[in-house]
Amino acid sequence: MAYIPVQGFISSFRLLDILDIALVAFFLYKLFLLLRNTRAVALIKGLAFLGVITVSSRVLNLHVVNWILQQGMTVILVALPVVFQPELRRALEHIGRGRLFRSDHLISQEELAHLLDEVVPLSETLSKTRTGALLVFEREVGLNEIIDTGVAIDGIVSKELLGNIFIPNTPLHDGAVVIRENRIMAAGCLLPLTTDRSLTTELGTRHRAAIGISEKSDAVVVVVSEETGAVSYAYGGHIYRHLTGERLRQTLEGFFSKQPQGLANILKWRSGK
Repeated sequence: MAYIPVQGFISSFRLLDILDIALVAFFLYKLFLLLRNTRAVALIKGLAFLGVITVSSRVLNLHVVNWILQQGMTVILVALPVVFQPELRRALEHIGRGRLFRSDHLISQEELAHLLDEVVPLSETLSKTRTGALLVFEREVGLNEIIDTGVAIDGIVSKELLGNIFIPNTPLHDGAVVIRENRIMAAGCLLPLTTDRSLTTELGTRHRAAIGISEKSDAVVVVVSEETGAVSYAYGGHIYRHLTGERLRQTLEGFFSKQPQGLANILKWRSGK
């Protein structure tokens, strides 16, 4: 007798039901990819935690706590479109540009080698001429909002192109260049400045902007000082200064290489600071 409900369920299950479930799962997966490694993830975790507490208070008959949480959840649900406005805009942009079905690609070893061969000699040249530069290398957290503040380029990384961008007294010189994989996405981008008051006064606006964007994302930011010519990189809200060309190459390779020893190199250099 126990098999009758199961048999009835199977007999009523249609091919369209499978398609329905598959479509819902697919769009939930794409939504996860859009929100992954963004500030929205932390907000979703907070909402999930509040949901668990609300259900628990109902089960335990904590009427006052449950009423307060329910009222709070109502307010939060109304405020969600405002809180998630950047993420919702990005999702709609992806759909409008036909990018919803595009998969993100990791940088290959060949592309990484080309990137290093262009960026490292450029930084050495800019250091010798004391030409200021700010290079933001996107990683897992998307920087579309930063890219939108600059001038779109979408060109292959080359030291000649980057050198022309950072020529002093040109329109794009003072902004940041955002690099995604092996392409220059935009130049003249505006970055948020760090509010850390403990930083030395030797650090100028470029360095503070580099630290600021590294606090809000997992990007790696290379800075060339126009005052001293020193090459630095910022990551995770910290800045590491006075890099040689070889050390810069090894640092970037450690961040972007698929080989596991890259992380060990990064940790080794940090401990040496």
